[in-house]
Amino acid sequence: MDLTPKQIVAYLDDYIIGQTNAKKTIALALRNRYRRMKVEPELQEEIMPKNILMIGSTGIGKTEIARRLAKMMSLPFVKVEASKYTEVGFVGRDVESMIRDLVYESINIVTREYEDKIKDKIEDEVHKKIIEILVPPLPQTATDNAKESFIKTYNVMEKKLLDGSLDDKKIEIEVSKKAHVEILDSNMPMDMSSMQESLNKMLGGLNKDKIKKEVSIKDAKVLLRDEASESLLDQEAIKIEAVKRAENGGIVFLDEIDKIASGKTNQNQDPSKEGVQRDLLPIVEGSTVQTKFGQVKTDHILFIAAGAFHVSKPSDLLPELQGRFPLRVELESLDEESLYKILTNTKNSLLKQYQALLAVEEVELEFDDSAIRAFGKYSVTANEMTEDIGARRLHTVIEKVIEDISFEANEKKGEKVIITKTLVEDKLDEIVDNEDTARYIL
Repeated sequence: MDLTPKQIVAYLDDYIIGQTNAKKTIALALRNRYRRMKVEPELQEEIMPKNILMIGSTGIGKTEIARRLAKMMSLPFVKVEASKYTEVGFVGRDVESMIRDLVYESINIVTREYEDKIKDKIEDEVHKKIIEILVPPLPQTATDNAKESFIKTYNVMEKKLLDGSLDDKKIEIEVSKKAHVEILDSNMPMDMSSMQESLNKMLGGLNKDKIKKEVSIKDAKVLLRDEASESLLDQEAIKIEAVKRAENGGIVFLDEIDKIASGKTNQNQDPSKEGVQRDLLPIVEGSTVQTKFGQVKTDHILFIAAGAFHVSKPSDLLPELQGRFPLRVELESLDEESLYKILTNTKNSLLKQYQALLAVEEVELEFDDSAIRAFGKYSVTANEMTEDIGARRLHTVIEKVIEDISFEANEKKGEKVIITKTLVEDKLDEIVDNEDTARYIL
């Protein structure tokens, strides 16, 4: 998608409040990827992505910035936690699994795009199969009257099928028999994956037959759509495009990187942490990873690492790894005004979500401006007294205030409930004032 850095930042402003420096840094990193694809091929290989290290507490928008961008630009994106990986030889996930996860995500994105291009063909194939069940084809020896009657019945059924009036009708369809589960787990070593793939093929060969199943036409549309999609799509083209997109547009968000820092000053030094860093190094530097869909080069994948760095600091990481994250950006903590804007100035804000949920029970929920500011004030206070979890504190605070209203919502049908500052204070004053209580409840 051809977006300028300013357009990218403007889009992010709809979802994330503040953090202008982080938005600009990531916007430039993505724009540079677009620029790279426009230069001559020989130079493309030399232009490496400028990986980013984001520093800041939890709940201030680090992951959300990267996730929103990837979604907007239809880029393969995976979020992994560095603390979940272990050094080779120990129990745990191997670092290469993040690349395999990225390729799976890329396959899903490209498959959806290809399906959108031929969705009319897929729908026609599904309707054709269902109509054939509802109105079986006539034998070649059928009389003219029978043919005329068949055409009339066919047209009536087709019209009903398209308008959904037959959705509840039960029909018997044939679907592929799946005697085994797809067990090619992206976390497995490649030798085990190959063994299991061979086993799957062997079992699949024994179970190529189809089974008959009685389902509603509504469910049949879904089941047959999957089969029609699989038969009409060019799986090889999808695989090639997905691998290419993962290599040139993939984003890996490496969270909690501070948890694997093990500098000399770190009292809780763990030798395996340095091992994980050394395993990460070739992936971030650029190497080739074997996946189910072929070899994937990591040279041009964008890595965004993030961590709070409360106990450790970026300089505690291996110098080689530090050098692979040349762009550093520190995110600001959220104050009352920022939390207020998060609740009022973002698309699909938390307050809108609660209003939509209670509207299902026919309860109209309204928030006074003073109540919204009180949510921000109590969230900041709780963050200062206990652990600073940023905007995530809003979830806990708001839930505590509307808990009883939500619990009794089915008894308040047709009513309008206004959340006032007084109500917020009544629910939260005592909890926030008591530090011990705040630690457990908020």
